[in-house]
Amino acid sequence: MTARELVSQFGNWLARAAEGEYRPGPYLLPVTGGVLSAHAGSFMNWWQMGYDPTGLSSQSAMVEACISAYAQTIAMCPGSHWRTKDNGGRDRVTSSALYRVLRQPNEYQTISDFMLNAVRSLYSEGNAYALCVRNARQEIEELHLMDPRQSSPMVAMTGDVFYRLGGNDVIERQIGKIAGVPQRDVLHIRLHCIDRKRPFPLKGETPLTAALMDMAATSAITNQQIQYYLNQARPSAVLSTDAVLKREQVAELRAMWNEQVKGLEAGCGPGGTPILTAGLKVMPWTQAGKDQQLAEMLKMSDEKIALAFRVPLQILGIGGTPYSSTELLMQGWIASGLGFALNHCEEALGRTFELKGQPDEYVEFDTSALLRSAFKERIDGLARGVQGGVLSPNEARALEGYPAAKFGDEPRLQAQVVPLSAASIAPAPAAPAAPAAEPADEPAPDDEPPDDKPTKAERHADVVAQISRTLAHAAERYRRPAA
Repeated sequence: MTARELVSQFGNWLARAAEGEYRPGPYLLPVTGGVLSAHAGSFMNWWQMGYDPTGLSSQSAMVEACISAYAQTIAMCPGSHWRTKDNGGRDRVTSSALYRVLRQPNEYQTISDFMLNAVRSLYSEGNAYALCVRNARQEIEELHLMDPRQSSPMVAMTGDVFYRLGGNDVIERQIGKIAGVPQRDVLHIRLHCIDRKRPFPLKGETPLTAALMDMAATSAITNQQIQYYLNQARPSAVLSTDAVLKREQVAELRAMWNEQVKGLEAGCGPGGTPILTAGLKVMPWTQAGKDQQLAEMLKMSDEKIALAFRVPLQILGIGGTPYSSTELLMQGWIASGLGFALNHCEEALGRTFELKGQPDEYVEFDTSALLRSAFKERIDGLARGVQGGVLSPNEARALEGYPAAKFGDEPRLQAQVVPLSAASIAPAPAAPAAPAAEPADEPAPDDEPPDDKPTKAERHADVVAQISRTLAHAAERYRRPAA
């Protein structure tokens, strides 16, 4: 089967059939999730016959790589609660409920574990749900992830939004069945909403729906090759001759050849050097062009899946033009798919914890953790920030985990960096040279030297006074408007 025939076979199974019309499988199960094969779907009681739907993320290694790239990368980024100050800076809030939850979301999960599974649910199912448990002060003190296949939003007649949640055995054993939870007590992160048969716009849809055809083609190609090599394996070479052989002769030659070459690959057994007579020739069985087409088709399918997830191939370690540095690679991904995922999770958390939002009060995941191994690039960036006056030395040291240094709290600039307004001020005229002092009469050898030499303290006071007069004169000229 060629690649074109394979695609045509799976090209129309995703097409929506008219109501009441038959559509051949495989079948996408939007409620329980996963894909049901065409053979299993031909039975009305397929679940009683032992057939189970195959999960979407297990259809392709590329899908698993893309979802894991988002989930593991976001789990690496620590989150913080920030509040903007009046002078334009910002303070990290360490006394809020959000700060505590970002450090410990519940008793049985770390924040890395929580974000890993939340983002994985988001991209594999299109939705991530978490139940908010409040304390006596009505502050959210715990977040409990729920199964997106057993959870969904509901819209009441009044327009209020409630949620049916399920799939978390820990919290369900503590508080019982969860149903009719108001929207304020649910963290719901969702992707784009397309299917209007679902509660629009409250139900997200995974990017896997756009890559289902490529996943089906990849799965079909892989299964076909596995079955071929297991059940229909061809020989690596054949014996060829122009002579016409009888069936008995062919059987005898095959038996002799098998007996002679047995164990050659393993390096054991009675195998020896084959000797061919009567015009017999060994013809190697080369790879057919169809197999090369299938390999190219697999590569194209993987690229399309990565395109649907907006993951650069370099992140996955395959193909593409390499970036000149790790920072450029990460910045390119942050500017596209990863940046959206981070902002989407931040906004959902901010809304659940009733923050004012950008730029007043917000939650932010620190992406500098992605450059933890790029020491040279990180240090070069901090050095440029300090030299340019953007960061103080102590701020740069704090980012690297070093203690504050003495006199390092103030940003610094070089002396020649002055505002443009100072260029119009004329330089101060040089002070007139003092007249040369007349040489004093040398005392006579018998006379005692005069006792009017200034002391060390008097000389120090004169120097300080002269410096003060110079600084005052310079300040006066700087304040004086230009002529």
